Parts: sequence; C-alpha cells; structure tokens
Amino acid sequence: MAMAFPRLVAVLLAAVAALGGNARADTIVIGQCAPLSGSLASTGKAMALGVRLALDAANAAGGINGHRFRHALKDDGYQTAETLRLSRELIHKDKAAALIGYAGTGNILELLRQGVLAEGNIALVAPYTGGEPLRDPYNPWIFHIRASYGDETTAMVTQLVNTGLQRIAVFYQDDPFGQAGLAGVEKALAHHRLKPVSTGRYAKNSENVSGAVADIARGEPQAVIMIGVVRPTAAFVKAYRSAHPGTQLFSISVINGRELHELAGGDYARGVGITQVMPSPFSGVTRIARDYNEALQRFAPGEEASYTSFEEYVGARILLEAIRRVRGSPTPAAVMQSLEKLEVDLGGFAVRFAPGDRLGSRHVEVTLLGRGGTHLR
Repeated sequence: MAMAFPRLVAVLLAAVAALGGNARADTIVIGQCAPLSGSLASTGKAMALGVRLALDAANAAGGINGHRFRHALKDDGYQTAETLRLSRELIHKDKAAALIGYAGTGNILELLRQGVLAEGNIALVAPYTGGEPLRDPYNPWIFHIRASYGDETTAMVTQLVNTGLQRIAVFYQDDPFGQAGLAGVEKALAHHRLKPVSTGRYAKNSENVSGAVADIARGEPQAVIMIGVVRPTAAFVKAYRSAHPGTQLFSISVINGRELHELAGGDYARGVGITQVMPSPFSGVTRIARDYNEALQRFAPGEEASYTSFEEYVGARILLEAIRRVRGSPTPAAVMQSLEKLEVDLGGFAVRFAPGDRLGSRHVEVTLLGRGGTHLR
C-alpha cells in the first residue's frame, strides 16, 4: 500500500496534464443570431454562410493557438424578442466568446436597451446594419466594419445631385433601420439645401408597398433612395418602374443585387444603383476576395459569391485575428480587449479600432445593376 499513493499522485498529475492539453485545444464558440426564416431569410442565410466559411477555413488550417471553432447559429426570424432570447442563450448556455453578424437595427438596439451585451460583457462584431443609433451614442460592445447609413446616403445624394437630379424621394422601412436611413438622406440633402420631395414607408416584415408607391409618386421625383430589405424593395422597384419607368432608383448596401434582379425582374432592376461597403467579392483584385472565393469553392461549392456573405466572412476574419492576439484564455472580456486594439489589413480591406472608437471602416463605393444582376462599377 505504501507505493499506492505515489502511483495515484502520478496518475492524477498525468490526468491534469492531459486535461490542460485539452483545455488549450478547447473549442471556442462564436455565436450568431440571423434571420434564417421570414422576410429576410435569404439575407440571413448568406450572412451565416460567410461566418461559416471563415471558421471552416480556420479549423481546416489547424485552428488558432491550439483552439478550434464552433459556429453556434440560431434563427431569430428577424423578430426582436427572439434576438433577445437567443442572444441570452448564446451567452449563458453556449458560452460564446463573441457574437457576430446580427441583422436589424431595431433588434440590435434592443440588445443595448435591455443590457444583454453589457451583462455578458461580450462583443458583437460586424452587425449587418449601418444604423446610427448603434453608433451614437457610443457603446463599447459593438464593433462595426461597415460604413454607416449616413455615409452611404451621403454618397448617393452626392452622386445624384452631381448628375443634375435634385427631386429626390425616400422609400423606407418603418422601423429604426429605415428611420435611420431616412435621417441620413435628409441630412445629406440639407447639405445641398434640399429636402425629400416625398416619402413612402412600409411595415417591417411586410411586402405591401402599394401605399408607399402612391405616396412617393405624388412628389414626382427624379430619383428614389430606397432603405429597405430585399423582398419589399424588389416589390417597390417592380411597381414603381412599371408606372414611372424613367425614375432613377438607388438602394443601400443591405440589398443583394442578384436577388433584387431575380425578384423584381431584370427589365425593372437594370440600372438600379446600390452602394457597397465592401470591395468587390467577384473579382480577384484583392487578396481578401481571393481568400473568400477559395473558401467558398472548398467549403460551399454549390453557393454563389455575394456581397452579403463576403461581408460576414470579412467580419469573421477580423474576429479571428483578434482572437489570435489574445494572451491567455479567449474569454469574452479578453476578446473584446483584443478587438479594441486591433488594426489590420486583410489584403484590400483594412479596419482600425481603438479605445472609444468602434467604427472600423467608412468605405463606400457605388455600383449599378447590369444584365443578369451583375454589379457594374
């Protein structure tokens, strides 16, 4: 029996060492709520795809600092109550190290109001929204990689006014998302001593745009700036251009151009302007676009490239780079501290965060829809 205790200690020490090794190789959970059903389902699925591509590629390369990644994906259906419930589940049950790629200005705004991010002391990276209420007043939990709706609408208004179009109307979703876009257009127009000649709104999670079409037509606009999600926006494009074919239409970047082309019909969608907050995912000009397309071909060969999935791929790559730089355990607090000091160029797209600054990029460029839903620059 005298030798039993030392042998037992040796066994326990070996077990602890083994557990320590496993701990270093623990899976890091990256949490995402996305609208995989409902009116924004196609967008949500593309967002989720982008995150998955980056995590799959990281895992295939052996992980980061001995860690592998699990994508904890939940469907909130674009419903605010579900976003709140599922986010709490990701934080407390799934033990996510960070959250990524949420949709909906109003949904995310409620996370702030209810203190969900503050209670979890957890970062939300790359939300798919440019809403100003998520940026001002400052909050420390949301790390933006896209330009704001104010930046996008300024670019739209500048281009329209410079081409001689001053009678500008606004089509918008009647919620914090659409209202933020409307405010951006009004501010940009005021810079040129102009106001919207008319506005038209539709209800969130609805495709009934007939009232908006009639309201906007009363102002006889030369151009309409559209702040909406893809299905109601496509319905508006088809209805408005059927009645007013010469009107220039311009959309913010949350619209998938190819899907808009398919839903509205090519003849109606051709020539619609869309601002973009990412470099083109379709060309091989930038290294980050090449990385994305390689991951797409390897891990999701049946899927098409899109600005939407590319944006969330970029967001996930940025989050992974922050995790790479964490010293010690990648807890939510440690990941957030690493993000706060992150300055990185992924090869054609750069972001910079700092204490008191969560606005990583203000990149905006303009594209036009061509034949087949291609983006012309």
